[in-house]
Amino acid sequence: MTAQTQRLALVTGASRGIGRQIALGLLDAGHTVIAVSRTCFDTNGLSSTQKSSIISLNGDVSDHLFIDKLQRQITKDHGTVQILVNAAGVFGPFDLVQNTDPDEWAHTIIIDAIAPYYTARYFLPAMLESKWGRIINLGSAASLHTPGPLYSAYGTAKVALNQLTRQIAAEIAGSGVTANVIHPGEVQSDMWVDIQAKTAALGEAGNNQQVWVDWVDKTGGDDPKKASDLVLKLVSPESDLVNGSFCWIENPLQAPIPSW
Repeated sequence: MTAQTQRLALVTGASRGIGRQIALGLLDAGHTVIAVSRTCFDTNGLSSTQKSSIISLNGDVSDHLFIDKLQRQITKDHGTVQILVNAAGVFGPFDLVQNTDPDEWAHTIIIDAIAPYYTARYFLPAMLESKWGRIINLGSAASLHTPGPLYSAYGTAKVALNQLTRQIAAEIAGSGVTANVIHPGEVQSDMWVDIQAKTAALGEAGNNQQVWVDWVDKTGGDDPKKASDLVLKLVSPESDLVNGSFCWIENPLQAPIPSW
């Protein structure tokens, strides 16, 4: 990658799972990456070049005051964020609506849907000013399926994230900045482990979800690198005209289904 195409990227939820894989993919492609998460980004095993191109910052993305301060600090110290990947996410309560904990339910919406609004709110203006930027939100095929029981918070949050992304895309069309959603696939991430444990705890009530858990377990799931490759595709010139889309990884375990 030439110096002219190197960008400053920010990845939330970057310390583990899919977020970490995306951060590593951007590093390997020559971008400078600001890894934002509650815990420090583990640089063990990284090359000296990679270590010099990653900036680890800790904080709570559900706090808009933190995001505001973060934007100001990054702009002062490193310049304009040109690639924003919202990868932070939680699955939340796995129960019938009437049995869920209200705080946990609301927290899921904040992390999965409102935090991406916060980051877009504060980082988008500079992208528009520079006439180039990419906002990439990690969605889920769960938002496209017919709703089922037990995961109302997660499903609602991801549907809201879809619409938020489309709203942003409509507002910035033709500006040189784009906003898209990706489905990272059926990955055996920390979230999948959480779902597996919650499903097992429900016993017979979780039978429908157990089918999905067993399927991912048996197949090994999708390679998280596919999500990273998709992000790299979306920040490349070949995707300049892709805006407001729900994008699938290449050869996903789950066949793509219609979005909008």
